[in-house]
Amino acid sequence: MCDGCSDDARGLGRRGFLAVLGMAAAVPVLSAGRAEAATLRDGRWCNPALGYFPSGGHYGAPRGSGSHAGQDVTNSTGTAVYAAAAGTVVRRQWGGGLGGRTGNALVISHGGGVYTYYGHLSVYRAALNQSVAAGQRIADMGATGNVTGPHLHFEVHSGGLGTTVNPVPFLTARGVALGGGWSSIDPDARGATVSAIQHLMNQRGAGLLVDGHYGGVSVAAVKRFQSGRGLVADGQVGPKTWPVLVYSLSQGVSGHHVRGLQTALNKRGAGLAVDGGFGAVTTSAVRSFQSANRLVVDGNAGPLTWRALVG
Repeated sequence: MCDGCSDDARGLGRRGFLAVLGMAAAVPVLSAGRAEAATLRDGRWCNPALGYFPSGGHYGAPRGSGSHAGQDVTNSTGTAVYAAAAGTVVRRQWGGGLGGRTGNALVISHGGGVYTYYGHLSVYRAALNQSVAAGQRIADMGATGNVTGPHLHFEVHSGGLGTTVNPVPFLTARGVALGGGWSSIDPDARGATVSAIQHLMNQRGAGLLVDGHYGGVSVAAVKRFQSGRGLVADGQVGPKTWPVLVYSLSQGVSGHHVRGLQTALNKRGAGLAVDGGFGAVTTSAVRSFQSANRLVVDGNAGPLTWRALVG
């Protein structure tokens, strides 16, 4: 589907990367002077683009004398491309300034030797040296460079720019299904997605402080919610919990669940007042998000729109 060759890439076929979608990773860290179980599903990462995996576009697929250095996500030209995590745009040029790549590209540095690459873009929406937030729109999908059709060529570099890893299991371990799917958020996560969860729980009377920290009180409330609906009460807000936690919303309703929707839209740059009222401005924001992500543009926030927002 695209170039993006790398001699150090290692292949993982379609069956292989589908098999890792349920994987999780946890690492021990020291916090406040004691060992605690920390998770990579901490809300810091999100899906960079909605679409599907084309045949032959997986990491490690043969490409000339090398192998495919990323994962392709196919959708139409103009589909929104988002920063997969917070960072700084360090490259904005043809091929990202990296060998074996063509087309308009961005590279974001996330610190700690981790970089993400976004290739074959039609439009840049972030400037060189700009700081970007996770979920911020940075570009539009396109077909620039050596391609057979529009798509995002997405790479993850870990251990320094030029050292690629398979982006599918990398994001899966961080609670993200590349290309689209419900996110997985674990206890102690932080950020806008956690705030959306807290608002949704408050619609059910939880009375949580909406502080964007998925701490003990919020986790306990979610566990009670899960238990009451016959789910595994593990406190993880993932593909089993999200569909029963979100509401289908439309213009004219109001409440904490609308605040959750507005918070999720703001992570994608909507700039809404989080006032709990689903009025004309929120409807317009929903429609804009749906259009940018090639969803049905009806202004209603149903499960597919929610899944794209929190993914």
